[in-house]
Amino acid sequence: MNNTNPYLQFDRQMVGDIYTSQEVMENLTVLCDEHGSRFAGTPEEYAAANFIAECFKRYGLQNVRLEAYPYAGWTRGTATLEIISPIHRTLHCISLPYCPAGEVAAELVSAGYGSPAEYSALGNAMVDKLVMAKSASPPALGRWVHRKEKFERAVLGGASAFIFLSEHPGVGPETGSLQNDNPAPIPGISVCKEDGEFLARLMARHGNVTLKLQTTDINEPRTSWNVVADLPGHESSEEIVILGCHYDGHDISQGAHDPASGMVSVIEASRVLAAYAADSLKRTIRFIAFGTEEIGLTGAFRYVEAHASELDNIRFMLNMDAAGGTSRKGIVLHHWDTLEPFFHEAREQMNAEVPVGQKVHSYSDHFPFFLKGVPSSHMGDAEAPPAGRGFGHTAYDTLDKVQLENLRAASAVGARIALRTANAENFPAKRRTAEAVQKIVDTDPGLEGYRISLKLKQ
Repeated sequence: MNNTNPYLQFDRQMVGDIYTSQEVMENLTVLCDEHGSRFAGTPEEYAAANFIAECFKRYGLQNVRLEAYPYAGWTRGTATLEIISPIHRTLHCISLPYCPAGEVAAELVSAGYGSPAEYSALGNAMVDKLVMAKSASPPALGRWVHRKEKFERAVLGGASAFIFLSEHPGVGPETGSLQNDNPAPIPGISVCKEDGEFLARLMARHGNVTLKLQTTDINEPRTSWNVVADLPGHESSEEIVILGCHYDGHDISQGAHDPASGMVSVIEASRVLAAYAADSLKRTIRFIAFGTEEIGLTGAFRYVEAHASELDNIRFMLNMDAAGGTSRKGIVLHHWDTLEPFFHEAREQMNAEVPVGQKVHSYSDHFPFFLKGVPSSHMGDAEAPPAGRGFGHTAYDTLDKVQLENLRAASAVGARIALRTANAENFPAKRRTAEAVQKIVDTDPGLEGYRISLKLKQ
């Protein structure tokens, strides 16, 4: 096989710099230790946005700006969960973002892992009940079942409230939004694995278990920000490649792995590309720090709305959400078969472990671009089976969990892929038609949760 690498000089400079620098970890430390969770619409999120903009300016990027947008904000209130029958006990719980304020007293039923089959089996038994589902994906289903899909199936089944049961011991309740940029129709909370298993044992021993749930959350409009910066191309300033990641986390955690490890990898890629490839760049690379991803991909949706006239000019979008974790740093394409040979060749040139595959889901910032037909991907491992988040979305997703070597690997792959997609003379993908996108939406198993969301809106 011909392993000729026309980007060898750039690769050596960029990768050598990344692997002999602490900059990426220093930026992660600032984001996590100084700006906390960076939850949507908070002063911490705004301070983090300005820090990211300052990094982009310091590294020599151009047109650096914060693009503000309105969205449906949410503020956590106190949530209480009380067993009122067959025993009396209070359990620790937290509201899930977009939970409304309210009070529910109802019998508890279990949807198991929250698979379509388990919800179908419950049928009318869900009506006016409090439905509990595990956060783990159904072992035999062969696909990831997201929290929103489980919640929305409960809503469609007539449930009065929803309990999300963490699959991981010792990490407490697992957070995550119930809806996208919109207050939820019924309350939803999370409990730790240990308390969820206790409730399951109560149901097994006593049959009926009745709970009382009270939530005091506030849903009100807020403002958030996308941070956008460019490294201009010299042959075409209009045609662009996008490297992006969200920077907002959940309010209970630093969000060090998810998302900040990916965000600082995007920042690091911008640093070395600006330092070594700026004079040789043929097309513009745009770096975007998306706000408000954790509660509905809102920043990315607002971006594609505000930049609708530019979408034909986006050559490729690479989403690096949480890319600095332990997963392999591959290119997961979203039904772009014509791009596989391009990225296989890139992998051979790079002489690195960069698995290339096809898979799509609707739960990160690539999805608004996908829906508009933009050639898109995310960094990850298409061959990996469905798995839980580990410390993700818990209070323990902290800086100490992230390893410098993983940040370096993600940064290096991001920078090298961005350079190749920006400088390729003939990039083998163009924007899809709306009809072609809809065909994928209608048939892809990984988008079943999105189809359920659309059904709920009807």
